[in-house]
Amino acid sequence: MPKPSSTFLSRRGLIAAGGALGLVAALTACGGGDKAKDGGDKGASAASGAWSFKDDLGKEATAKATPKNIVAYTGTAAALYDYGVQVKGVFGPTKLADGKPDPMAGTMDISKVEILGNVYDEFNVEKYAALKPDLLATNTWDGSYWYVPEASKDKILKLAPAAAIGVGDKVSMDKALERTADLAKSLGADLNTKKSADAKARFDAASAKVREAVKANPGVKVLVGSGSDQMFYVSTAKTSADLKYFESLGVEFVNPEQDKLDPQGFFESLSWENAGKYKADVILLDNRTQALQPEALKAKPTWNELPAVKAGQVAPRVTEPIYSYEKCAQILEDLAKTIQNAKKLG
Repeated sequence: MPKPSSTFLSRRGLIAAGGALGLVAALTACGGGDKAKDGGDKGASAASGAWSFKDDLGKEATAKATPKNIVAYTGTAAALYDYGVQVKGVFGPTKLADGKPDPMAGTMDISKVEILGNVYDEFNVEKYAALKPDLLATNTWDGSYWYVPEASKDKILKLAPAAAIGVGDKVSMDKALERTADLAKSLGADLNTKKSADAKARFDAASAKVREAVKANPGVKVLVGSGSDQMFYVSTAKTSADLKYFESLGVEFVNPEQDKLDPQGFFESLSWENAGKYKADVILLDNRTQALQPEALKAKPTWNELPAVKAGQVAPRVTEPIYSYEKCAQILEDLAKTIQNAKKLG
């Protein structure tokens, strides 16, 4: 991750809230492959062997044939992998310091991909060009290409078409899943397999489990937070696809005051002295490598005094879900257990 600075802390808070950085980019070029798939009216289409996909930025990526040399943000690549689509290269958190896969890589075999950048603002343009990319795939939170560096975005976006899947404040988890599946289908994935059907059924069943847990244990208040050395960030449930979906299932979130949110409307930044401003029965804590985890947070006295911490009711939040039904089903199953087992703390 980037070295801490005043700029980085605001960025860390932004992505901790499920937001996005200002990486405004324009789609400018196209690439090639060898086979086309028809994605119907959900964003992908084919004609005379050509490939196209209308992404969630409203831009249409086109190629002479279905892209095969795909480079993707790690989380997007991991989702495509679950559908049987293998990428050539990745950018974003992929490998931990000990060499093991970052959680963002999911079940993807990271030994089979070229890592172009392992932290924010790192993207090796020369390696990217050497892969002869047909497509760059990533997510979008606020109309930008997630993890495409501002300084090199123009060079990057000239080398291949780009497609971004919305995961921010305008969509819910179910829609983000649907659109990711659309992209995978356009790239050749077979969505009619038993594996795909089972994953979707598991997701639907997990959603029902969350609803049932909320009904069985009503009134549980959930706070979504992320810790850095200097700040505790409290997220609103209104601006990320996962939290919006949880809320639709009945989960009750502790939302920051609207006028205290950052300019983009994702989170409130609290000094550690004020970390107890909002009371909650459960804390969902950012589980990513750039955020402080419970063991490190023990050094913060005010963290230890939070009612949910005292009660042992802190659960990890997968802040950037891998948008495949398989991975999101697990998130919902874990959430259902957390809600079901929570005690209301008054």
